[in-house]
Amino acid sequence: MTTLLSSLKVTVRPADGSSNPLILRREKLLNKLGQQKILATALVENETHTFYREKWVKDEETGEKEKVQVPKKVSPWFYKRNNRYYLEVRSGNKPLELQKGMHAIDVGEEEALVSTIDTIIEAVVAGELDPLLTKGDKPKGKIEKNAKL
Repeated sequence: MTTLLSSLKVTVRPADGSSNPLILRREKLLNKLGQQKILATALVENETHTFYREKWVKDEETGEKEKVQVPKKVSPWFYKRNNRYYLEVRSGNKPLELQKGMHAIDVGEEEALVSTIDTIIEAVVAGELDPLLTKGDKPKGKIEKNAKL
């Protein structure tokens, strides 16, 4: 006798990747790079872009709370020096040291900003920036106390 449940493919519950701090840092960096790409696109097209966040505000007349959008400040990671654009990849409000002593990427013209950010996004997805994202982490595990001799 065949049951309905036997016709289903039953498996073990997949692991939740959101508890991995490296994956969380990667996702956060990808989100910030997406914002930088929008800012760079706006710069190239000579437009302005405003980011918004949601905030709960109490209506003074009715006393009810409602969600409103308020402008959010997003600082660009790129800047212009000597008629050339440079880009810093930032994590935790600090520029990542991409090579020994080097924090900035020489982009050149502003038209190359978007493609440079796309390249960095691909590098993050490929895991090339993982050592930089985990730099400074303390090793996990139990700290062993020194035994007195």
